[in-house]
Amino acid sequence: MLKTASNERGFSLSELLVVVGLIMVLSVVAVPSVLTYWRTSSLTAGAEQLAGVMNRARQLAISTNNSVCVQVTGSNVRLRTVSCAGTIWTGIGTDSTGVIQIANSLQVSGGTSAIFTNIGGASTTATYTLTDPKTGRTRSVVVAATGRVTIQ
Repeated sequence: MLKTASNERGFSLSELLVVVGLIMVLSVVAVPSVLTYWRTSSLTAGAEQLAGVMNRARQLAISTNNSVCVQVTGSNVRLRTVSCAGTIWTGIGTDSTGVIQIANSLQVSGGTSAIFTNIGGASTTATYTLTDPKTGRTRSVVVAATGRVTIQ
C-alpha cells in the first residue's frame, strides 16, 4: 500500500519556467545599461587618474621649489623637474623609467605640456583629452593658469 503525503511542497514546472523567463527578460533589459555604465565609469576613472597626476606634479613643484613639466604621450605620462628637458621624476606610481600608465588603455592627447611653477601656478596652461578607443567617448582634463585642475 502506497502512502501519499497530503501536504506536498515544491514548485510546479510551469511556475519554475515563469520565474526563469522573468529573470531572462530582466537580464536582457539590464545588461546594456550595466555595460554603458561600466564604460562611462572607466573613462571617468582615467580622467580622475590624469587629474591626480597633474595635482601630484603641482604638489611636487611646490615642495621642491622647482618647476615641474608634465609630458603626455599616448597613454603614458611622465613628470620632469626644472624644465621639460630636465630630470625625469620617479616615485610612487611610476615604473623605473618614470612612466605613469593611464588605466583602461585610454588614449590621451594634448597640444602642450603643462608646466607647474614653484608657487603652484601653471606657466603654460593645457587641455588634455582622454578618448576611449572602444566607444569614442571623451573627457577633458584642463589645467588653468592658477594651477587648478578640472575635469570636463
